[in-house]
Amino acid sequence: MFDVVAYQPREVRTATRIFDDADAYVYVSSGDSYGNEEIPKREGALRASSERASSAERSSADHSSGHRPREDGDAASREGALQRVDGATALRPCSDEQATDDTSETYGNRKAEGDRAVFAAAEERGLRAMAVRPCIVYGPHDYTERLDFWIDRVLNADRVVVPGDGTNVWHRAYVEDVASALRVVAEEGTAGEAYNVGDRRLVTLEEMLDLIGDCLDDARAAPAGAGEFEVVHASERELSIADLSGDDYVLYRDYPHVLDTTKLASLGWASTPLREAMQRTVDDHLASDRDGSEHDPGRENERALLDVLDTL
Repeated sequence: MFDVVAYQPREVRTATRIFDDADAYVYVSSGDSYGNEEIPKREGALRASSERASSAERSSADHSSGHRPREDGDAASREGALQRVDGATALRPCSDEQATDDTSETYGNRKAEGDRAVFAAAEERGLRAMAVRPCIVYGPHDYTERLDFWIDRVLNADRVVVPGDGTNVWHRAYVEDVASALRVVAEEGTAGEAYNVGDRRLVTLEEMLDLIGDCLDDARAAPAGAGEFEVVHASERELSIADLSGDDYVLYRDYPHVLDTTKLASLGWASTPLREAMQRTVDDHLASDRDGSEHDPGRENERALLDVLDTL
C-alpha cells in the first residue's frame, strides 16, 4: 500500500488502521519534515521513549476510570513520541492546530506527525509501516513547474540572474527514482523506519543551470545555441535594488538542504545518473507548454537589476 494522498496526521492513522492487513504500508512523507538545519539530514533509527511505552497503560487506566482516553492526535500523546537515536535529525513538532491545518506553512509539521503515526503503527500494532522522505521532486510532467522555470530561463534568456554566488544546494530527487524507492522500501524496508530519497549526486544551483544548458544543446527539439547563456550573480543587497530577494527565486535557499540517502542505498536502491535524469526532464519540457511563469520573480525587476549591475 503506497499512501501518496495523506496530508494530515489523522489520515495516516486512519489509513494504517484500514490497511492493517497489508503486506506493507509506505507513507510518502517529505524532507520538509525535518526540524533542524543540519548537513546532511539523517533519518537514523527510532525507538520509543518511556513516556510512549507507558501510553497503553495510561489509556487502560483512563477507560477503567471512566475518563475519555487520549487519542493518537492529542498533544498529550505526542509528548511521548518516538525519540531519535543514532544521530538522526529531529523532526518538526506538530501542534493540534497544525495537525488539522491545510496551508503550506504547516506542511512539514503535518508530514512529521504523519511519520510519527507510521512509527506508532509499526510499534504498537505490528504493522509493516514505513515512511519515505523525498526532497524536491523533478522530472517529466512536473505540475509544480519549479524546474521548468529555470529551464525556460536558460532557453530564452541570454543572461540568467542567480541569487548569491550560485553555490547554494537544495537537494532534488528524480521522479522515477522516488517511484523505485517506494518499491524498494515496500519490499526490503524495515517496519517503523524512514528513508530519505534524493539524487545520489548533488549539484549547486549554478551547476544545475550548466547541466540544463548542456542538455538543451543535445536536445533535438531545441534551437541551435539554446544552451548558451550567462549567469549573473546578485547579492541580497543588489537584488533589493530592484525590490527582489533570494526568496523570490524558486529552488533557492540560503542554507543547504541535503538529505543522507545512505540508508535507502543500503537496501539496493540507486538513483538515475544526473545527466540522464536532466536530459529526460529537459526533453519533456520542450514537448510541453510549461514555462514555470508562476514562479517568475518579475522580468521587469530583473531587467532593472541587470541595468544597474552593468553600471557597477
